[in-house]
Amino acid sequence: MTDAATATQANAQREYEVHRADLPLSCPSPAMALWNSHPRVYLPIASEGGRSECPYCGATYVLVD
Repeated sequence: MTDAATATQANAQREYEVHRADLPLSCPSPAMALWNSHPRVYLPIASEGGRSECPYCGATYVLVD
């Protein structure tokens, strides 16, 4: 689990690049603070052709490798 002092702000960007090592992909990611975000949802980026959009916040995730 990520320490609150080192967590990044959830939903701060509109597009995020992710790597296969980051899978399974969730929004917000485990590195993001959850206290000010929506419930965690897992996104099927690999089966969606390398691009996935969060149904809660609209953030787009792009698989770069």
